[in-house]
Amino acid sequence: MMHKIQCECGSLLGHIDGKGITSRVICYCSDCQAFAKYLGKSDNILDAHGGTDIVQLAQPRLHITQGLEHLALLRLSPKGLLRWYASCCNTPIGNTLNNPKVSFIGLVHTCLDKTWLETDFGRDVAKVNTESATGEPKPKTSGLFGNVMRFFGIVLSTLISGKYKHSELFTKDGAPIVTPTILTDEQLGQLKKQK
Repeated sequence: MMHKIQCECGSLLGHIDGKGITSRVICYCSDCQAFAKYLGKSDNILDAHGGTDIVQLAQPRLHITQGLEHLALLRLSPKGLLRWYASCCNTPIGNTLNNPKVSFIGLVHTCLDKTWLETDFGRDVAKVNTESATGEPKPKTSGLFGNVMRFFGIVLSTLISGKYKHSELFTKDGAPIVTPTILTDEQLGQLKKQK
């Protein structure tokens, strides 16, 4: 399998290679909603209830082949997730933790090939953080246990094999390859107030 990824304008290109554990999840958390608003892409990213469709997999499977200079990074708070996006057109790429040893990435659906999404990553989609969903009736949480188990499978397999060292998103010293923009509490509050 080699699933192509790209930003909306096509300046950043890459692919996901090989086989491995993957997990699909729709996250309704207010932070994912704030990220979409920050990028000015809520209509493209969020579903009718404020959810983001995400594919989780091991970081070493992600390869950026063109446009690495467009890769940018946001943290909603000093200890928040690393939220990667293409600065050329504000397409979200994915979310990681700041610890390269926890080597997973949650790829946002907007950079994935929708034609092959179900074929490559399955139709089984967990729904999480539904308490922050918008609109009524709110979606119900589902698939959480399986999602957590697959997450641990992804992380442990890269840790035990040492493959976590092959992430293209972190330097050998364990720092992200680009310096993140970190929002202030006030900036984050303003984003979360936006409809």
